Amino acid sequence: MSAASAGSPQAVPDTLAQRMQPCIACHGKEGRATQEGFFPRIAGKPAGYLYNQLDNFRSGRRAYPTMTYFVEQMSDAYLHEIADHFAALDLPYAPPQTVGAAADELARGEALVRQGDAAHGVPACAQCHGATMTGVLPAIPGLLGLPRGYLVEQFGAWRTGQRKALAPDCMARVATMLTPTDITAVATWLSSQPAAVGPAPAASLARPLPLTCGSVPP
Repeated sequence: MSAASAGSPQAVPDTLAQRMQPCIACHGKEGRATQEGFFPRIAGKPAGYLYNQLDNFRSGRRAYPTMTYFVEQMSDAYLHEIADHFAALDLPYAPPQTVGAAADELARGEALVRQGDAAHGVPACAQCHGATMTGVLPAIPGLLGLPRGYLVEQFGAWRTGQRKALAPDCMARVATMLTPTDITAVATWLSSQPAAVGPAPAASLARPLPLTCGSVPP
């Protein structure tokens, strides 16, 4: 190799995948997430949901300084481009993070996910997030493959008003209906479930949403 070629700058392709490299520092390779804690998988989530979250960080409805710093000067068009990029990724899921959880906690979590708690007005998670819990197009996320700690933290943020969505904020309402024990049970069950390779969001719900959600188009 000549001195001239050794000193030549390396060409970096100007692709969206290349520009998204800072995202993988927290969200894992290609947005698959890691098993280490509080950063969610973003690969394969519905584009409408991903755009809503980027906009929430930009507008202050969600508070996380690093995310706000990245998106505060981005245009709507660019946020949609980012959301479309990660939504199009069809990638393997890691094995479930939670193993060996108590049977009674898993049973309570599954009951809340699949049937809800009618006595306390709590709808089933599956009524909004889909029967397979892989989300629904265009803007409802899947809940499989998320760390247990992240799920608990997000419920807590909704309960305390630290996380918000477009009004009416249906998740904030649900979070306040659940007890801390129920929240832990739901997070434990969800984080213990295996996910098939690239489970796709459902195209539509079988019935109307049980609550009106500002983040979900009519």
